[in-house]
Amino acid sequence: MTTHLSVHDIEQETTQWLEQVVIGLNLCPFAAKPQRNKQIKIEVCEGTDDQTVMDCLLAELTLLDTSDAAELETTLVVTPNIFQDFDDYNQFLDVADMLVDQFGWRGIYQIASFHPNYCFADVEPEDESNLTNRSPYPVFHLIREASIEKAFKYYGGNAEDIPQININRVCGLSETEKKTLFPYLFRATPHR
Repeated sequence: MTTHLSVHDIEQETTQWLEQVVIGLNLCPFAAKPQRNKQIKIEVCEGTDDQTVMDCLLAELTLLDTSDAAELETTLVVTPNIFQDFDDYNQFLDVADMLVDQFGWRGIYQIASFHPNYCFADVEPEDESNLTNRSPYPVFHLIREASIEKAFKYYGGNAEDIPQININRVCGLSETEKKTLFPYLFRATPHR
């Protein structure tokens, strides 16, 4: 199933999620500064097959590798036309990780995962904790490991506590707040 929205609309919806959910709820305490400094790239990959997504991920990882972090800190590769099924997306993550290994980028870059139907292992799909990783579209977040290490040095809390803090935060949202922050989860006919 492919989306009928324009690339611009997909970028806007992803930016809104980034600003209102990821940054607004402080799910990633390190995202506000790069967003403010326009160092986060949102790349919409319109492909409908694995190879096209692999090519897009490779291109974006190469761009990160040849760019200064002061110019490009991180990239969100959004795939609106493929991986609607979370299990398919999750299996493809292994392939994406192999790409990181193949090019010798292990320890330099990592891929974080977000999906409209994200489900943690050993958690029911309807569990509210999954909201921490639910995005409007399937997203592969390409992250510089050096930036994470640098951010942790300045982080005031314990980094290991972040996942539980995030779960508590999303589980504490009212139904109205959830519908406002995650409107794509409440559509009668999702476009994903």
